[in-house]
Amino acid sequence: MAWRRWIVCLLAVPAVATAQSPAPSPAPNPRFGRWLLQSDAPAPASNIMTYEPLGVSGMKVTVQSVNAAGDTTRWWYTTTFDGQPMPVTGSPSVTHAAVRTISPSINEIVNSRDGRVTQRLTNVLSPDARTIAVIYMREDADGRTTGVTFATYHRMP
Repeated sequence: MAWRRWIVCLLAVPAVATAQSPAPSPAPNPRFGRWLLQSDAPAPASNIMTYEPLGVSGMKVTVQSVNAAGDTTRWWYTTTFDGQPMPVTGSPSVTHAAVRTISPSINEIVNSRDGRVTQRLTNVLSPDARTIAVIYMREDADGRTTGVTFATYHRMP
């Protein structure tokens, strides 16, 4: 009789272990990596965006720009894609950035300075995850769009 209990226990252990196995982790965000701005500016001008994982579902965004004179600007912020303004470090023109996911390939970023929205960006990841297109819409103090520019970033190896 005791051996039957042992067999039942041995058969139950794999079932319990399987039931308690952690769920598979989600696929990494396809934006993670380094992205170079496509530009016709003369060297050494460049702009590189770096997206890195942060925690379980967040991201750290770092932007490094080099102007034609060779001066470097580097700024960054973190996001959990919930639309909440997060502090920006190192930017001369932006104090906060709020990112929200519109769809798996589209994010909206709202940049502000001292509580006033200065720019709205629409960031679109291509289906092959090799290109990011960005629409930059600048706003005045009354919330009117004062300018629109477009940029294309290519994934760096």
